[in-house]
Amino acid sequence: MAEWKEFSVAINNEAAEAVTSIFTELGSSGVSISDRNDFLHLPIYGTDTLWELNEEDFPEDGVIIKGYFTENDDLDAIQEQLADRVKELEDFGIEITHLDIQVNDVKEEEWSTAWKKYYYPVNVTRFLTIVPQWETYTKNFADERIIYLDPGMAFGTGTHPTTQLCIQALETTLYPKATVFDVGTGSGVLSIASALYGAGEIRAYDLDEIAVTSARDNIKLNQLENDIAVKANNLLTDVDDKADIIVANILTEIILPFIPDAYRHLKDNGLFITSGIILEKKDEVIQALKKQGFEIIQINQMKDWIAIIAKK
Repeated sequence: MAEWKEFSVAINNEAAEAVTSIFTELGSSGVSISDRNDFLHLPIYGTDTLWELNEEDFPEDGVIIKGYFTENDDLDAIQEQLADRVKELEDFGIEITHLDIQVNDVKEEEWSTAWKKYYYPVNVTRFLTIVPQWETYTKNFADERIIYLDPGMAFGTGTHPTTQLCIQALETTLYPKATVFDVGTGSGVLSIASALYGAGEIRAYDLDEIAVTSARDNIKLNQLENDIAVKANNLLTDVDDKADIIVANILTEIILPFIPDAYRHLKDNGLFITSGIILEKKDEVIQALKKQGFEIIQINQMKDWIAIIAKK
């Protein structure tokens, strides 16, 4: 049985998405995030798997992010690069606290199945539920929409507040045949939600080729290949067209310089839905949006995360 190395990073919530991206860029074969809030707010779905969870697995402060590498990888180099790149996040304005990096041995069987117990159906709204592909789920309502996801490289499983905030914003703003640009698509979940809410043309972009593959796989899983176009791209670079709605669930440090480009790529009265904003950065993002000419329509919060709906 193959042996794996589990690299575990305990860190504050604000840095969670950035650290997840670092793991992916270093070639991790999987990424998991343990957040105490997820444990405290677990829904009951009548499945015994939820009772396997141990409260001690969830940190009291911040989150624990784990990446997995094989014995054939250059583990010393990975450990060094991981530590260096996490510390470099402060250069991008991301505060780093509660940092602790550990390395453990994991058997392949343990790694390939244990992470599934942290992933469960999520009722994001009354009208939409995200379900892991291996779960059997029965609709609570006839008009309930279901998104099936394979978390794969963990590019957004629907459990994170920023993902849920974006889906909720799409549900309240999206109208039939609207053109949607999903920037930083990750797993493709926001594009899939847009299609289920009746959007017309949907374009999903991500700089990471692995994310693009993940998005395409999940779009195919939901039988929406003909409704969503996925492309590797740096934000909206070299995109000439305009959208009715742009949704971007990305880091604040990327959102801020992206705001002028988002404004240019929106039609008149178009909406910019953005999340990935930690509470402490809310005012900074709002001011940048207003300075660009956006009108703030709505500000929503879940835990320490913010989503903003702004109109051109």
